[in-house]
Amino acid sequence: MEFNCSSPNTIPVVSTFASPFNNSPPLNGSDSTSTRKPISLWPGMYHSPVTDALLEARSQIFERLLDPPKDAPPQSELLTKTPAQSRTSILYNFSSDYILREQYRDPWNEVRIGKLLEDLDALAGTISVKHCSDDDSTTRPLLLVTASVDKIVLKKPISVDIDLKIVGSVIWVGRSSIVTQLDVIQSTKEYSDVTDSVALTANFIFVARDSKTGKAAPVNRLSPETEHEKFLFEEAEARSKLRKRKRVDRKEFENGVVNRLEALLAEGRIFCDMPALADRDSILLGDTRLENALICQPQQRNIHGRIFGGFLMHRAFELAFSTAYAFAGLVPCFLEVDHVDFLRPVDVGDFLRLKSCVLYTELENPDQPLINVEVVAHVTRPEIRSSEVSNTFYFTFTVRPEAKATKNGFKIRNVVPATEEEARRILERMDAEMLTHQNQ
Repeated sequence: MEFNCSSPNTIPVVSTFASPFNNSPPLNGSDSTSTRKPISLWPGMYHSPVTDALLEARSQIFERLLDPPKDAPPQSELLTKTPAQSRTSILYNFSSDYILREQYRDPWNEVRIGKLLEDLDALAGTISVKHCSDDDSTTRPLLLVTASVDKIVLKKPISVDIDLKIVGSVIWVGRSSIVTQLDVIQSTKEYSDVTDSVALTANFIFVARDSKTGKAAPVNRLSPETEHEKFLFEEAEARSKLRKRKRVDRKEFENGVVNRLEALLAEGRIFCDMPALADRDSILLGDTRLENALICQPQQRNIHGRIFGGFLMHRAFELAFSTAYAFAGLVPCFLEVDHVDFLRPVDVGDFLRLKSCVLYTELENPDQPLINVEVVAHVTRPEIRSSEVSNTFYFTFTVRPEAKATKNGFKIRNVVPATEEEARRILERMDAEMLTHQNQ
């Protein structure tokens, strides 16, 4: 199946670097002599091939967000929109754009998942902005914040040599919340059917805030038209209710927690008290830790002046991948990232620390052992002796079959906690997974 990049709803993605062989034409046929400031010079925006393409295509909407009218009133009347009105797709011409291909290539000739997570967040934000827009230049625009991301499961590897398309739209709205669903599609001879061509599906949840007061603000209503749109609306409604019910259901798992903690800690105590007698097929959780730190720079901020959520997901993924790699001793293969809550905003100048560890492993299936990696992002402010968690990410990896074949006697080790705090984190994570599977 070939993608039609001439469709008015499809935005082509081009590399952000000039080709050494030719001069790329202006995007969307725009006149290079235009007096409008180039996208690359717009302040307050994280730049990548996708964000630049989205801004270029929707420049009128984003110019209003970057320079909102002063003392403008809020939107007085909510509109009713359809999913089709927010539907947007972007096309990566990997097969023909060498520079773009090199920007997304990983060492194993697949698409870099971290960069793809960035792009998904950027596209989801654009779609939400389109839904909330009232096309009135005299009202003040809403501030949209990424609240959470539902579990993202990679269904098949994504090649960097084949054109890739992401299609998304708003599928559900509450009073001040918006759910945007994105499908990443890559067709090959093996997967010619549209359904089989979907490499992953992601749901992003945004909340709307009044840009002046900071309080929750109502968003435009959604009216699904087709049977598929109605199905997605009902499905998202059910997930919203499920998230609320999970907070109550988790209390049920407290029964017997003491015995479960003791069982987890038993092997850890042997490591600490009698290391010579410890199980050689196990390793302490603390010995799997990796960490990095960075100062959040202005170039990483979004149009609202806060650090771009996709950038945080990208950095978390890279650290999780490295943690799984160092733990397994072989190249890991990404499977999924679980539900992510954005607990607090990250600002320019913040000192961000990312801490990762292998939380636990699942070894029941020797052909596909699972490595569960936790990454916790801390916003640290040394001058006021403050450290707060902004995000906790849970990634699941396995080991590539071709990599296992090259290493005789390969075996994934079991992870054991040494402290009660570590054991509780493992139990909470396992219980969350159990609840998810029970409600599917």
